[in-house]
Amino acid sequence: MMRSLYSGVSGLQNHQTRLDVIGNNVANVNTIGFKRNRVNFQDMLYQTAQGATRPTDDLGGINPRQVGLGVSVATIDTIHTQGSMQTTGVRSDLAIQGDGFFILRQGENNFYTRAGAFGIDAEGVLVNPANGMRVQGWAATEEGQVNASGDVGDLRIPIYNKEPARATTMVEMMSNLNSNSPTGETAWVIDRTIFDSFGNTHQLRIEYARVEGEPNTWIGSVFINPEMGEDGVLTNPTNLAVTIDGAELSEDGTQFTMRFDNRGALASLGGADPLIAEGRLAISVAFDVPTSNEDEDGALMRQEFDVMVGTVGSFEDSTTQTAQVSSNKAFRQDGFTMGYLTSFNIDANGYINGVYTNGQSRILGQIALATFTNPGGLEKSGDTNFIRTTNSGEALVDPANVAGKGRLAAGMLEMSNVDLSEEFVDMIVAQRGFQANSRGIQTADTLLQEILNLR
Repeated sequence: MMRSLYSGVSGLQNHQTRLDVIGNNVANVNTIGFKRNRVNFQDMLYQTAQGATRPTDDLGGINPRQVGLGVSVATIDTIHTQGSMQTTGVRSDLAIQGDGFFILRQGENNFYTRAGAFGIDAEGVLVNPANGMRVQGWAATEEGQVNASGDVGDLRIPIYNKEPARATTMVEMMSNLNSNSPTGETAWVIDRTIFDSFGNTHQLRIEYARVEGEPNTWIGSVFINPEMGEDGVLTNPTNLAVTIDGAELSEDGTQFTMRFDNRGALASLGGADPLIAEGRLAISVAFDVPTSNEDEDGALMRQEFDVMVGTVGSFEDSTTQTAQVSSNKAFRQDGFTMGYLTSFNIDANGYINGVYTNGQSRILGQIALATFTNPGGLEKSGDTNFIRTTNSGEALVDPANVAGKGRLAAGMLEMSNVDLSEEFVDMIVAQRGFQANSRGIQTADTLLQEILNLR
């Protein structure tokens, strides 16, 4: 009789545990990044009244007779299924689509979470503003390079920090020169802006003219900040020099010759005689920066940059000569003035791209993700965080979209994976189980009362 009482008590206790877990799931139905729990039961020890016997020549075998002693909790599992996505529009909010956890650090301790409601603190560090834990990843170099094979660290987004000006070092242009242009006069002009190391702008002007008596040959005249002389001729006030491999191309050092083949593709680049007739062709331009300090000899600082005109035989990325109107397919230069970091965005691979007021963007870092061989072995530590255990395995850290890790979605958050309909059904089942065990205890109590009433 006592066995039935204690079996009923174990049923009450463990169904109450199941109700506790269900209640926690329901309470966190709107908690971002929350992963619901599930309770599994198992039967307890058995009292053996008679053991099993094997068959004999005269009799068959007999099964064991055992009386169960109740129920216990087998496992309380964490279900790591994908939660639904909620759009927030906040640029620092992140959701993981697929496997992986964000890595947060507090002191020397690492925590792992699916809740990506991040923000920036007073020092520009990317943090979880609810608890101040710092999001981990890889910081980029000044050149915007990220070494994702190194140790992770804090990620800093220095809002309103300055990006220093950068002098132009490369100009790339892909013009088409009209093969039917008249000879001996300027047929096409490129007039664009370049920058010096202070961020000052300078006018780069290149004038093209067909050479009379030499088919498919053009002269390019280079000017930096040109001035119109009294005779109506443009002059260079900046001590300009145009060279290829250090060799001057014309008497005044500002002109170069371009030749094209019979298809209109670039053939060679040089002076009176071709200097380069293969590969990628470029001229080197150097000029005095007017606002620079003079050196010991009284000379101003020289700025040098390369003008890329194209690849021999190519139409894709080159200056060409065809019977079409002269035009510029593209013009690019790598200089810019000083700017301030005013915004940032995070792409699907976790790269943090800083956006500056000078129109430039630069990679500031990359967010790291962690996966585990057995994510069910992680231990919940509060704040929607997990910590590693001996049964979860080591954290495998990589960028998003690498080694089976999910992609990131900025401006979104992953919601709880709790399904209320399923939880309410489980609640009913647990309630009925609790009631049935209580009824078993009540019945056992009634029988005990009958025994006590025996005379």
